[in-house]
Amino acid sequence: MATYHIETYGCTSNRGESREIERTLRDGGHYPADGPEDADVAILNTCTVVEKTERNMLRRAQELEEETADLIVTGCMALAQGEEFREADVDADVLHWDEVPEAVRNGECPTHTPDTEPVLDGVVGILPIARGCMSNCSYCITKFATGRVDSPTIEENVEKARALVHAGAKEIRVTGQDTGVYGWDEGDRKLPELLDRICDIDGEFRVRLGMANPGGIHGIHEELADVFAENEKLYDFIHAPVQSGSDEVLESMRRQHRVEKFKEIVDTFDAKLDHWTLSTDFIVGFPTETEADHEQSMELLADVRPEKINVTRFSKRPGTDAADMKGLGGTVKKERSKAMSELKMDVVGEAYEELVGTTQNVLVVEQGTGDSVKCRDSAYRQIIVQNAPEHDLEPGDFTTVEVTGQNTVYAFGEPV
Repeated sequence: MATYHIETYGCTSNRGESREIERTLRDGGHYPADGPEDADVAILNTCTVVEKTERNMLRRAQELEEETADLIVTGCMALAQGEEFREADVDADVLHWDEVPEAVRNGECPTHTPDTEPVLDGVVGILPIARGCMSNCSYCITKFATGRVDSPTIEENVEKARALVHAGAKEIRVTGQDTGVYGWDEGDRKLPELLDRICDIDGEFRVRLGMANPGGIHGIHEELADVFAENEKLYDFIHAPVQSGSDEVLESMRRQHRVEKFKEIVDTFDAKLDHWTLSTDFIVGFPTETEADHEQSMELLADVRPEKINVTRFSKRPGTDAADMKGLGGTVKKERSKAMSELKMDVVGEAYEELVGTTQNVLVVEQGTGDSVKCRDSAYRQIIVQNAPEHDLEPGDFTTVEVTGQNTVYAFGEPV
C-alpha cells in the first residue's frame, strides 16, 4: 500500500478525473499523505490553457520532484505536451489519468479491506469475489495486509452480483487481489464456473474480469477462454500482468510464472476469440534487471502487442525483500521507462487505429468531458461519443457506433 499526494489544476473535468483517481486508490487500500514530502508518490493533474499556465505546471512539477519520492504527471498538459516535462528534465511518469492508479500500485495487487462489499457506482457494480492472494512477490507490500486468499462461495458471489443487477448495474467489475486464484483456498479453481454463473443472471449487462496473475490463470486458461467464447456478456478482456520479459527477473521478483506460460495464455485466447483485449503491466528498472533483461521486455511487448499497457518504474516498498536489493540509478530507470512508454504508445495507437472505420456495439458506462460519454465495446476498448444529448445517450444505454477516429489510448465513435 502506498501513500499519495494529489494536486489538481484547471477545469471541472480535471477535478472529476482526480476524484476518480482518488476513489480507485482508496478502494485499492492506498491512502492520502499529509503533504508531498510525506507521500510515496505525488500526482500532478495539469492544465494547459495558456502559456503562463504551462510555465506554472512545469515549475510545480520541478518542485514536486524535489519534495517526493516519485512523481506522476497527468491531465491536459501531460497528454498534449508531455515532451515539455522530458525536455525540462523532470523525473516523472507522464500518464493518461486512468493509468495513474495502476502506476501507483507499483505492480502490487489491489488491496481490499476485510469488510469490502459490492458497490454500485452509477451503472457500474464493483464485485470483490475474494480477498488475499497466493503469491509472494518480492516487491509487494500488499501481502502483509491481506494474507492468503479467502474465497466466499460461488453462491454468495452470484447472489451479490444478482443484487447489483437488480439495483441497476449494467457493468459488473469482478475484482480481487488476484481473481485467477479464486477458490484455491478450498482446493479448487472456481473462476470459470463463477463467471458462467454470473453471466446466467437475467438482464442486459456486461461483466469485466479484474486482474489475474498469469501464474494463477495458466492452469485454467483453456477452460477460461472457453467461458469467454461462450458468454457474450463477458467483455473479451484479460488483465494479466507479466511484469518482465526476462525469466531471470521474474525469478528475482518471485513471480509464479515465466514468459512461456504468459505466451501460452495469450496464444490460447488468440485461438478462441476473434477480437479481445490483452492488458498487461511491466515493472521497469527492477534491481536485478540488466540491459539485456530490459530488451527482452521490449521484445515481448512488441511481440504480444497488448492493447492496454501499464509501465511502472520500480520503487522500493518498506519491509519487502526487494527493498534490500541494491537498486538501479534513477537515470537508468528513467531512460528505460521512456523507451518502453514510447513503444507502448506506438503499439496501443496502432491497435486503436485499426478500429477506425469499424462498427462496434457498445455500452455507455459513464459521463465524459462536456457533453461526451465514455463507452466500452465487446473487448472493453474505450470509445468516446461526443454530443451525447443529441443522440439521447446516457450511462446504461447500449448502442451501435461507427468508429471515426482515435487518440492513441481511446477511439471516437458516431452512433449509427
